[in-house]
Amino acid sequence: MSDVPTSTPPETTGAPEVPATVATDGSSPGPPKPSAGEAGRSVAKALLDAVLEGSSVVVTILAIFLAFVVGGLLIAFTDPTVLHAWGSFFSNPGNALAQTWDSAAGAYSAMLEGSIVDPHTVSAAFHGGSIAAVFNPLSETAVNATPLILAGLSFGVAARAGLFNIGAAGQFIGGAMIAGWIGFAVHLPLVIHVIVAVLGGFVGGAIVGWFVGFLKARTGAHEVITTIMLNYVMEYLILFLLGLSVFRQPGRPDPISPPIAPNAELPHLFGPNLRVNAGLLIALAAALGLWWLLERTTIGFQVRTVGANPSAARSAGMRPEWVWIIAMLVAGGLAGLAGSTVVQGTDFVLTAQIYGTYGFDAITVALLGRARPGGTVLAAFLFGALNAGGIQMQASTQIPVDIVTVIQSLVVLFVAAPPFIREVFRLKTAKAKAAGEVEAKGWAA
Repeated sequence: MSDVPTSTPPETTGAPEVPATVATDGSSPGPPKPSAGEAGRSVAKALLDAVLEGSSVVVTILAIFLAFVVGGLLIAFTDPTVLHAWGSFFSNPGNALAQTWDSAAGAYSAMLEGSIVDPHTVSAAFHGGSIAAVFNPLSETAVNATPLILAGLSFGVAARAGLFNIGAAGQFIGGAMIAGWIGFAVHLPLVIHVIVAVLGGFVGGAIVGWFVGFLKARTGAHEVITTIMLNYVMEYLILFLLGLSVFRQPGRPDPISPPIAPNAELPHLFGPNLRVNAGLLIALAAALGLWWLLERTTIGFQVRTVGANPSAARSAGMRPEWVWIIAMLVAGGLAGLAGSTVVQGTDFVLTAQIYGTYGFDAITVALLGRARPGGTVLAAFLFGALNAGGIQMQASTQIPVDIVTVIQSLVVLFVAAPPFIREVFRLKTAKAKAAGEVEAKGWAA
C-alpha cells in the first residue's frame, strides 16, 4: 500500500512572494521604528557627544561658568580678610580656603538675592509680608534687561549686514529726545500719547542710523568713524537742548527736562510696586520681529548675503548700498526704542547722561548672543541679572559694583575664545563634517 501524505502542500500559483518589508498595496512602510529604549539611548548619546565635543551651546555655558569662577577668585583675593588668612596658609590651610569660599559665595548669594529671589522676602510673605517684594528681584532684572535687549539688537542687525555699529549711544539719545519731548511738550489722549511717544523714539533713533547708512552708501565713509562722531554730536546736542528754556525744567539749575505726562508713561505690567513695564513687551516683540525679518523675508536674506560677501551679493543682482541704509535705519530705530523705554518706563525725564553705558553694553550683549535675536535676549537677561544683583551685592557686602563689569567682560572674552575653553575643559575636537573641511566660522556667521 503506497504512502499517502496526510496533508497536501498549497498550490503554487506562480505569483512572486511579497517581501516582508513591502506592504501589499505596493507602498514601502520605511525602516522599522526604534523602540522607546533605543530612542532614549540615541538622545542620551547625542547629548553626551555635544558635551564631550563642545557644541557652541556647551562652550558658551562653560565660558560663562569659567567667568564666574575667575570673578569669584577676584572677589575673594581683593578681600583683606581672605588675604590675611592666606598669609598663614601653611599653619591653617583650612581657614584660608574657608574664608575664600565664604567671600565669593557671599557675594554671589547677594547677587542672586538681588536678581532672582531673596529668601527673606519669601519667608516674610508667608507671615503677612508683601507679595510684590518676592518678585521685585525678577522685576529689576527685567527692567535692566529691557534697554539691553533693544540696544543689543541694534548692534546685531548691523553686524548681520557686515557693519560695525558702535553708535548705539547716539541713536539711543536721538530716540530718548524725541520720546521725551513728545512726552512733556505734546498733549494727547490716553493710550495714543504713549504709542506716539514710542513711535517717536523709534523715528528719532532711525534718523541717526539712516544718516550713517546714507554716508556709507553714497560716500563710502566707514561706519565706525561716523558712528563715533555722531555719538559726540548727539551727546552735546542733548546737553545744548537741556540748556534751553524749552527743554529745561522750570526752577532747576541743572540740565534736566520737565517730567513726561502720565499719559506717556509705559504702563506697569504687575502693579505699581514692581518697576517692570510694557517696555519689556516692546523689546521681546522687537526681537521676534527682527528674527522674522532676518530669517523669513527677502530683505533679511539680502542683509545676510551682503553681510557675508558684498561682492558676491552685487554679482547676484543685489544692491549692498541699499541694504546698508536699511540695516542702519532699523539698527538706529531699535536703539531709539531703547531710549524711549528708559524715558517712558523708568526715568520719566531727560538728562545729559541718560544714555549711560548702553551703547557699549550693546556690543557685549550682541557678541555674547552671537548677533542672533534669541541669543541677544538671553544675553541681555544675564547682564540685566548681573546689574540688578550687583546693586544688592554692594549694599550687603560692600564689594564695589564694578566687579559686575569685570564679570561681564570675562564672559564675552571667554565666549569669544572657544579653543581656550576647549583646552581648559579638555573637550574633544568636533568631528570634521567632511575630509579636509576647515571650520572657520565667525561669531556672526
